[in-house]
Amino acid sequence: VQLQASGGGLVQAGGSLRLSCAASGSDAHISTMAWYRQGPGNEREFVADITGGGTTRYADFVKGRFTISRQNGNARDTVWLQMDSLKAEDTGVFYCNARAKIRPSNIYNTYWGQGTQVTVSS
Repeated sequence: VQLQASGGGLVQAGGSLRLSCAASGSDAHISTMAWYRQGPGNEREFVADITGGGTTRYADFVKGRFTISRQNGNARDTVWLQMDSLKAEDTGVFYCNARAKIRPSNIYNTYWGQGTQVTVSS
């Protein structure tokens, strides 16, 4: 399963960015997709996720500011992270991941994208 993330950049505090991540793979069934971030000197932390059916979860520090959404396709699933009211502490590398199984296996594994840098200036 390949994941390609994009959409990062430099933005002023209070601004917005929209990240996208496309997941694809032959014979892959993708379930939950998620975003994580890793700030400078910090461990990678959960931001938000969304199931194949559209159920969402958010970390407390992004509730009301970030929105995760998803489009399921035959060959590719895409997840977006709309980030509004950005703060300097949101700065970091944002990674997307996907839980997926490769048919005919029923075992789900976690796959990660390459990360996209988000920098919020104060």
